[in-house]
Amino acid sequence: MIYVAVDIGASSGRLVLGGIKDNKLKIKEIHRFSNGFTVKDGTCYWDIDYLLNEILKGLQVVKSLGYDQCTVGIDTWAVDYVLLDQKGKRLREVVSYRDGRTKQTIEKVTKLVSKEKIYKKTGIQFLPFNTIYQLYEEDQEKLKNTNQILMVPDYLGYCLTGVAVTEVTNASTTQLLNLNSRTFDDELLDLISVKREQFARLVEPGTELGMLKKEWFSSFDLPNCKVITVATHDTASAVIGTPGFGENWAYLSSGTWSLLGIESAVPIVNELALQHNYTNEWGAFQTIRFLKNIIGMWIIQEVRRHLEQDYDFAQFVEEAKKVKGFHQFINFNDERFMNPANMIDEIQTYCKETNQKVPETVGELANCIYNNLAIIYAIAIEELEEITGKTIDQLHIVGGGAYNEHLNQLTADLSGKVVYAGPTEATAIGNLIMQMIATKEVKDLEAARQLIRDSFEIKKYTPNEINRQAIIQKFKEVVLYDHVRSTGSL
Repeated sequence: MIYVAVDIGASSGRLVLGGIKDNKLKIKEIHRFSNGFTVKDGTCYWDIDYLLNEILKGLQVVKSLGYDQCTVGIDTWAVDYVLLDQKGKRLREVVSYRDGRTKQTIEKVTKLVSKEKIYKKTGIQFLPFNTIYQLYEEDQEKLKNTNQILMVPDYLGYCLTGVAVTEVTNASTTQLLNLNSRTFDDELLDLISVKREQFARLVEPGTELGMLKKEWFSSFDLPNCKVITVATHDTASAVIGTPGFGENWAYLSSGTWSLLGIESAVPIVNELALQHNYTNEWGAFQTIRFLKNIIGMWIIQEVRRHLEQDYDFAQFVEEAKKVKGFHQFINFNDERFMNPANMIDEIQTYCKETNQKVPETVGELANCIYNNLAIIYAIAIEELEEITGKTIDQLHIVGGGAYNEHLNQLTADLSGKVVYAGPTEATAIGNLIMQMIATKEVKDLEAARQLIRDSFEIKKYTPNEINRQAIIQKFKEVVLYDHVRSTGSL
């Protein structure tokens, strides 16, 4: 059996072929394409038709390789949605979560329903781009004319099959699902003027969606594809593809965003979790992804975009190694780094405002970013242990960030934890694994993770002795200083 993972992130997408041969999972990327939002009339939009076209081009490659039949699963980023009318047509283009329309919306919504109540209901962290806040700011006339609201990967599946569903791992990021009833929360829906029936039925990962309607795409030479609804949130797929073992492990899915957390059998909803802004996103097999959403490689991607000379990411690492560490302490989770006009200028301005050495060279900028990401990861692990009362022994870094050996070692050093890096293709692997479990070629998640450990190289990083507590304390002091400076209060 041949499986195809469609894995689309905020900056790129690809189609990956997978199958089991000689008791190992073999994968091959067969099509890659860029992704990104564009700004039109002051609003950030995704080009969803372009993404659909790239999926079809990739499936055409599958056919050209001699495969007449396959299964297909689609995962993308979370929170963004498509509005459809009665005829199934889009009411407008898809707004990106990086759009500025929701900057003040958390404050508006929590004046109507308290943060504590929303968190108790949903267990989801407060991020300005969560779907609940996007829908709160949505054009009310368009909402009234909306027959269905589909999350981005569900919409792409609908385009291929004509079948509409709402897959739970992605739907949980809307901050509209109730942890107890395991469905949409009526009070929160009323708050944003949305009806429950405007969402398609909720389904679990592994649900068969339907066959690709080849007749709709006659200009493409396509294989016979059975579309399976996988864990459509890319982080949920990445966690499936994380080869954790034992009980005391955490994961760090490292890409444009960094998602750090644990896999839990039950939600963790308490005062500390709310205080530290941890989230209870739904995972495959009714697990909970208890994690923190941390800024990730977006920072270095944006620095690269604004440099006059083109550097690849390996060159950034080499330049960073030439610079002595920990000259700057920056909380990259601050909203100012979400989507600034120029990331280099924003970093340098922050350093000036906080009386720190201003990074000027490529090496200084890269070193500053990697140092502070490692500090932020280490603090998140401390918080995770405090909230759960559980000691983390090992951290599994998966995704594109697992290539960065320098950052991996920094993370081990500052956290004091053993770090295992790889596989880098965890999201696509998790997508493929979910299809394999759905078709019963792989027994269960435990067997799947053993298969991953047997199939891919995983590098181990042991912590070096450094003055980690002093470094982390300095970071906290600078962040507190900046907060007091900018707000005038503790």
